[in-house]
Amino acid sequence: MPEETTPAAPQRPETHSQALSLPDGASLTLRWAGSTDAGHKRDNNQDSFLTVFPMFVVADGMGGHVGGEIASQSVVSRLEHVAEQGVVTPAAIDEALTYAVQDIADHPDATDEGTGTTLTGVYLDPTDDGASVVAMNIGDSRVYLQRGDQLMQVTTDHSLVQELVTAGRLSEEEAETHPYSNVITRAVGPTEAVSPDYVRIDVQQGDRYVVCSDGLTKELTDYGILHFLHENADPADAVVAMMKAALDNGGRDNVSIIVVDMAELEPAPAGDTVPRDD
Repeated sequence: MPEETTPAAPQRPETHSQALSLPDGASLTLRWAGSTDAGHKRDNNQDSFLTVFPMFVVADGMGGHVGGEIASQSVVSRLEHVAEQGVVTPAAIDEALTYAVQDIADHPDATDEGTGTTLTGVYLDPTDDGASVVAMNIGDSRVYLQRGDQLMQVTTDHSLVQELVTAGRLSEEEAETHPYSNVITRAVGPTEAVSPDYVRIDVQQGDRYVVCSDGLTKELTDYGILHFLHENADPADAVVAMMKAALDNGGRDNVSIIVVDMAELEPAPAGDTVPRDD
């Protein structure tokens, strides 16, 4: 009788940090960590993720054995070029996704008509009026915000069950176990370009963002996510704790998690302005 093996514990990713001087003279320090796992039921990992300051993205691929992997990697690769420029805008993201759609269509292995990927994430947008975090999504991967003792889902799923919930034909509880819960209504695919929905959020010190594929939310409730954020101050520890819980609860899908902390916000020094000539 073969000996049972215990699944290896998720590897702890590195926590990164970066400080940014804002146009109004304030400074903001971010800390983040991210990880992905194939889970227990999938042969390969079709998720891809990006953690290149100031952008943090998860893409959950779908379609064929390698089609989803091609799609998610194409999107992440194009968005990485945007992040490396240091300034992220919706126009730059839309352009990158247009190129990604072409990349997917041109790839010789992306022949499945269902080839595509979700996209979700956040990026930092420093402006003269103070920094904002911009959340974006296409599909049913999600961004959550922990502010104090509350956890809020920032993005709205582009899915069949979410449309039924919005129309009042399905309750939130019924949606969790609906047989079509995996049917999404928008994706980045080989046939058309789509633009994400955007949500702008004022930066507050202590805010924590979770960017994740549905491999996490299939296995962990919002309460569970909040619990592990409260229990783990370091982003890498929070990622490992949530990943382990998702895998222990079944790991039925690929799981990708990024935690981004607004670690420190230093206001502009008093009187640090240029005198006006009257």
